[in-house]
Amino acid sequence: MTDTETAFLQELEDIIHSRLNSPDDKSYTASLVASGSCRIAQKVGEEGVELALAAAAGDKKEIIDEASDLVYHVLVLLADQGLRLRDVCNCLKERHDTRQSVSG
Repeated sequence: MTDTETAFLQELEDIIHSRLNSPDDKSYTASLVASGSCRIAQKVGEEGVELALAAAAGDKKEIIDEASDLVYHVLVLLADQGLRLRDVCNCLKERHDTRQSVSG
């Protein structure tokens, strides 16, 4: 991933957090969060299934579309729970480091 791509993920996460802090009637993000944590979790599940189905069909464009939807909804879920993508990255790094030290 390039620095530009990583920066965009950070920007998107910041936009999502700003929508939580200053809801706008026209914002899908704000309306999703207003519908509650269960609805957000449901959307993550739906997008995960849609991604899996796209992968099973081998449709690369659909895979990209559904993966994008899933990443967005995961970011919303994290924000709703008071978490950040960096929390997930730190967890992944810890797991990697642990596995490296065990197998290394």
